[in-house]
Amino acid sequence: MKMTKTVQASNPVTTDTSEDVDIEPLSGKPFFHVTICKSHISSPYQLVVGAEVTRLLPHKNVPVILTRGSRNWAATYVGTHPTHKRFDFSSWKEFAADNSLKVGDVCLFELLSRTDTNILFKVQVLRGDIPSTLLDLEDGSADNPVVVE
Repeated sequence: MKMTKTVQASNPVTTDTSEDVDIEPLSGKPFFHVTICKSHISSPYQLVVGAEVTRLLPHKNVPVILTRGSRNWAATYVGTHPTHKRFDFSSWKEFAADNSLKVGDVCLFELLSRTDTNILFKVQVLRGDIPSTLLDLEDGSADNPVVVE
């Protein structure tokens, strides 16, 4: 018999803690999402672009603009690697730091425009703040999951 633990989250998960950026509905353009993990926000600062979008992008390095709210970050889409298409490390590191990304946050990248010479992504950040009551639990597993209601 499988038992589950139910935990009441004392604080609801917030969608964004930045005052100047509202979450908006998707426009119907191609997009991908990434749940932020440690390697995204510390060395090696690597963010691989989702396969659902890379098939639409050039197989070469192209300047890219990441836009969030009223701010823009210049980066490079590294499309030359056979399997790991990504953003260049230093620009992604700057974007992550400027937006205070944390493990558990979700970044949604919507492809607004693309050519062989430039790419534009609108980025939305969904905050994945984990309540402290869940961080204190150490015995959750596939056989003994923690259920958040």
